[in-house]
This record gives sequence, structure tokens and C-alpha cells, in this order.
Amino acid sequence: MTAYLLKRLSIAAITLAMASMVVFAVLEILPGDPARLMLGFNASAEQVELLRTQLGLNDPLILRYLNWVGGLLTLDFGRSYTYSVPVLELVRERIVVSLPLALMALVLSTAIAIPVGIYAAGRRGQAGDTIAMGTTQIGVAVPNFWFALLLIYCFAVWLRWVPAGGFAGWGAGIWPALKSLILPAVALALPQAAILARVTRQALVEVLAEDYIRTARAKGMPWRAVMWRHALRNAMIPVLTIMGLQFAFLLAGTVIIENVFYLPGLGRLIFQAINQRDLIVVESVVMLLVAAVIGVNLVVDLSYAAVDPRLRGRE
Repeated sequence: MTAYLLKRLSIAAITLAMASMVVFAVLEILPGDPARLMLGFNASAEQVELLRTQLGLNDPLILRYLNWVGGLLTLDFGRSYTYSVPVLELVRERIVVSLPLALMALVLSTAIAIPVGIYAAGRRGQAGDTIAMGTTQIGVAVPNFWFALLLIYCFAVWLRWVPAGGFAGWGAGIWPALKSLILPAVALALPQAAILARVTRQALVEVLAEDYIRTARAKGMPWRAVMWRHALRNAMIPVLTIMGLQFAFLLAGTVIIENVFYLPGLGRLIFQAINQRDLIVVESVVMLLVAAVIGVNLVVDLSYAAVDPRLRGRE
């Protein structure tokens, strides 16, 4: 288990280092002067040169990269040019919206997808399987922002059960804050639940065709016990893979949904920073989200060993 853990940690560290190089290089190769882009083309040469000095743009490239990485390791993400506050402070203000939203969407999508996948796999080729998979195909095909608009019309405009947008804040109480996140979480969860249900169904169909499943059934083991004790556990590796990828997407890919619902999260922060040409915020927050994605994938890799102990013995 120790060797397995060290190998996965090494892969994660190398991936993170390579990702930092890519993020830094992409902003470096953008056409134009970053200081000129941030200040606008009407700024004077003196203002541009002053900002270049403040940002360290006149330093050698390798030194700037090392200073940036060193700042990230010490949680010094720099200072936003637009907001005139440390980027870390902006992240702290926005993560309390994006993280609960992503967790709510993941829990909801899992709660929907796993039972649907089990139901469809247990009725392979029957009407229930066809209806379930047909419904998930609609969920895969329809973009989440369309779901978001439909949910706003039905539950906010027509029924008036929840607010159409905005965030009440955790200071207003847990329920008002969660109420503000219900529709965005559902809009994010439904397309992801459709994907996860199809993966769960396919993984279970393959496992249910194995000889040991037929043997368990031939010995008289109840269908429910076969499904939950044997089939589902052995089908969880591809399901866990998709769940990890989905959480990473939900955390890092909420730009559209947060803008539709006017939520002050990380996705909206990146969108605003791009519009305001605040490259320091873009660079630091993107790298933070990359690190979150790599961290989630590391947790998923480690969960494989918990689900299937054979993987630990191979390392």
C-alpha cells in the first residue's frame, strides 16, 4: 500500500508541476504586453512601465516562474489589480459558494444516477431499461444552461419556491443560503447524473455477465444480494473514475451556471477577471482549480485500492 501511495503522490506532483508550466507559458505567449492589456491601450508609457515593475515583468522568465510558484506554495497568489486586494482573499470569499455548490451537485447526481443505473442494468433489454437510458440520453444531449433557464422559469418565476438568482450569504442562515444554491445544483447535477447513470449501467452489465455472478445465482443467492454485495462493488472502479472527473468539472466548470444564477463563486470570478483583464487573478485561480482537479483525481486513484484490494498488490 505504501508503494502504491508513493507512486500516486509522485504522479500527482509531476502533473501539478507540468500544469504550472503550461498555465504560466500560456499567459506568457499571449500576444501583447500583459501590463498594457491590464491598463488598457489609452494608458501612458510611464503607467505601463510602473505596472510592469510592480508585476515583475522586467525580471528574467525563469525567475518570474520560480517566484510565482514559490508564492503559490506559500499561499501568496499575488494582488488583484482590479480589486486591489490579495487574490487569496478573493478566493476565500468565492470558494464558500463554489465548493458547497459542487458538493451539492455531486451528491444529487450520485443519488439519482446510481439507482437509475442499477435499475436499468437489472432490466437489460426490457422496457424499463429502454426508458431509463432514453431519458439519460436527453440529459446528456441538453446543455446545463438550458436546464438552468427552465428551472428558473418553473420554480422561481412560476411557482416562486426558490429565488431566481443571487446568493443570500451564509450569514443569513444555512437554509436561505442553501435555498439559493438548490436550482444551480440541480442544473449542474442533471446532465452529470445522466452520464453517470449510463456508465453505472454499462459497468454493471459487464459484471453481471461474469461467471461468478452466474454461480452465485445458481447457488440460490437472492438477486438483491448478488447486485449489492458482488456486482456493484466490482463495477465501482469506472463509476468512481467518472465521479472524480465530474466533481472536478463541477468545481472548475461552473462559469456558465454561476453567471446564469448570478452567484459570486470562483467561476464568476474568473469570468469577471477575464473581462477586466486582471491576469493575476486569472493565472492564480486557474492554477488553484488545476490543483483541485489533480487532488480529486489523486483521491479517486487511492479509492480504487479501497474498492479493489488487488490493485494494491500489483504495485
